[in-house]
Amino acid sequence: MEHEYFKGRGAQIKTENRFLKAQYVSDHIEGLDEPMLESPPTQVFLENAKKIINKIESPDLQGMYSMNPYQGCEHGCIYCYARNTHEYYGFSAGLDFESKIIVKKNAAALLEKQLLNKNWNAVPIMLSGNTDCYQPQERKFEITRGILKVMANYRHPVGIITKNSLVLRDLDLLKDLARDNLVHVYLSITTLNEELRRLLEPRTVSGLKRLQTVEALSKAGIPVGIMNAPIIPGLNHHEIPTVLKAAADHGALACGMTVVRLNGAIGKIFENWLRKNFPDRFEKVWNQICSFHGGRVNDSQFGRRMSGEGNFAEIIHQLFRTHKKKYFQGRALPPYDLTKFHKGGNLSLFPIV
Repeated sequence: MEHEYFKGRGAQIKTENRFLKAQYVSDHIEGLDEPMLESPPTQVFLENAKKIINKIESPDLQGMYSMNPYQGCEHGCIYCYARNTHEYYGFSAGLDFESKIIVKKNAAALLEKQLLNKNWNAVPIMLSGNTDCYQPQERKFEITRGILKVMANYRHPVGIITKNSLVLRDLDLLKDLARDNLVHVYLSITTLNEELRRLLEPRTVSGLKRLQTVEALSKAGIPVGIMNAPIIPGLNHHEIPTVLKAAADHGALACGMTVVRLNGAIGKIFENWLRKNFPDRFEKVWNQICSFHGGRVNDSQFGRRMSGEGNFAEIIHQLFRTHKKKYFQGRALPPYDLTKFHKGGNLSLFPIV
């Protein structure tokens, strides 16, 4: 028997963890599989991380560095490529990813320790790669704000990508960094269709709120762009012109896009979600995603995995290029100023251990 739809959650299933030999399951006495009866509550785990800055080895993002103040993300975006990373912590990529959140409480101290290393040279660090640094738990724990304080203290460049208007809480720090060309902020805008947004990204702010956040950042002098991502054929690809125009009208200086890819357990999670929410469109959407990635939804080929290939992928890219030229011509984010970095440090914000 199918369980009720878990409102407020993206994933509707708890997938197996590929790294665990044994899995905990619930069974009826008769031996029949028992479905989960209610949406799992959010659990928070505090962690003293050993490392906070990660060098991105992917050729798609060569030479970039990232920081993840959290592991897992309560936003619950159904398509999120980062879901698979939760398996390294013994959790599932499905419901666990959005309901079991690890807080790296020493992130700011670890960052400062790295910046004080005499061999460290300033390079933009992105918040974040495998989480949203302004997800709901940030309101309580302020890990991201602590990181920005370190960045401001040492005049180190930082990039931010988020779906959450909570970024406006830190306008004081962002303005300080922007004065020396040390910050870029991107808002990820997947759709302006509120009904679709609630299904795709259940615990995020609305598309309109994200546009208002773009505008507020722009008016405050913060260099801001948007990512129209991921593009999911048959669900949101037709919105590209509307999203780009709206972003430009609200002050965005840059825009980018990627296409959806469903690696590892995400394929099973997304398939389950798509069948439940769009049964009439399932075959069309699924097959078009496959057409992007050599006939499969699971794609690890560098270059192709984020952009797709084939006739339909080219139509989408052409649509994006046309409207980027129309609405963003002559606009650009200012380059980072790497010369402002206080190498060797200022007065320490944290005890260095």
